[in-house]
Amino acid sequence: MSSTPFRWGILGAARIARALIPAIRAAGGEVTALGVRDPSSPHAREFAERWQVPLVGLYQDVVDSDVDAVYNPLPNDAHLPWTVAALQTGKHALTEKPLTLNAQEAQHLLSTATQTGRVLLEAFAYRFQPQVLRALEIVHSGQLGELRALHGSFGFHLQTPSDFRWIPEHGGGSLYDVGTYPVNLVRLLLGQPEKVTAVARSSASGVDVGLDASLVYPNALAGISCGFDWGEPSTQGFHVVGTRGDLRMERPFDSHTSHSTTLRWQIEGQDFSQEFPPSNAYARMVMHFQNVARGREQPLFEPDDAVGQARVLDALFGAARTGRAVKVIGS
Repeated sequence: MSSTPFRWGILGAARIARALIPAIRAAGGEVTALGVRDPSSPHAREFAERWQVPLVGLYQDVVDSDVDAVYNPLPNDAHLPWTVAALQTGKHALTEKPLTLNAQEAQHLLSTATQTGRVLLEAFAYRFQPQVLRALEIVHSGQLGELRALHGSFGFHLQTPSDFRWIPEHGGGSLYDVGTYPVNLVRLLLGQPEKVTAVARSSASGVDVGLDASLVYPNALAGISCGFDWGEPSTQGFHVVGTRGDLRMERPFDSHTSHSTTLRWQIEGQDFSQEFPPSNAYARMVMHFQNVARGREQPLFEPDDAVGQARVLDALFGAARTGRAVKVIGS
């Protein structure tokens, strides 16, 4: 096996990049290139100095640099063009959620990754948390019986007026930002829904400041709630109800926990619980990504999973816009 560190390039000095840089280093990788919109800005220079990463210039300079993979945490509308650019120059790509703004764009990225033979992953780090993996194990083993009802929620108070998440053209809104998490976890448990319904509250700028939805399955209903005007710290949870029992997850979407979390479930009246120590799912995700890129592991999530995710989001936006149930394409 190669002893050469896995080399990463990062696009932009986004807040989430502060979580990925330590994760990359914890996973044995190195950040060897940082590109920003304006390399002369004091913010970019301070970011590079603080995190001790080479500021090589613009986004294109990172894509053209000698790195193994590119991490793309740019505003949502910039995910498609810069991830395509990375893949087409032979780089593996780890792109923040949502991978793209719609299923057509996600399919384009899937095709590009297939054609180039590069690894493409939508950066849902929460999926690598031990609590989430244990919950999936319990549910998929059938201990709760047949699933009948699920509900996931995720929201917080977005207070910065200039944040791109308030801007429709940049792919703003609570569904793309936080609602996508419970949608993703529902899909991990039940697969693709047949259809969806949704209602949304809109901000003055026109993005969904809050959204509630139902994902409809043949024998189950799954509800999701998300918002940008909830209390702080972020409010989140996930509840699964089956024919033999139920399960509750504590802060399931935290990707780097600073406190222990407890998973609780009951089966036919008998209570169970399991406590998990603080864990860095970002580092677990990065380690898995690097191992897949080096051929040491099989991918846990193929790019077509992100296409399925985008199809559900497309349907949810359609349902919220029309007030009618919308069938999920491909279900």
